Amino acid sequence: MHALFPYLALLGFLGAVLGFFTWLARRIRRRGTAGGAMGGALAAYEEAFRATSHASHYEIRAQGERKAPTDSPDGLRRRRRRGKG
Repeated sequence: MHALFPYLALLGFLGAVLGFFTWLARRIRRRGTAGGAMGGALAAYEEAFRATSHASHYEIRAQGERKAPTDSPDGLRRRRRRGKG
């Protein structure tokens, strides 16, 4: 029995830690308090390790926030005429 005590103690500790994290995840999801913190952590990770996806993310956000579509740089954008088919 003395040989099994360290293994049982380790198993009990891991069970308690997993139970705590499960309880914490449920609480965070229920209250919705993880949005800002998780977004900031993921943004920092993307900026450091995936620079192209980070730059793309900001470009997509900028495109979504524009109120009017922008013209092309060379000014050759065609406009649709109403009434003529």
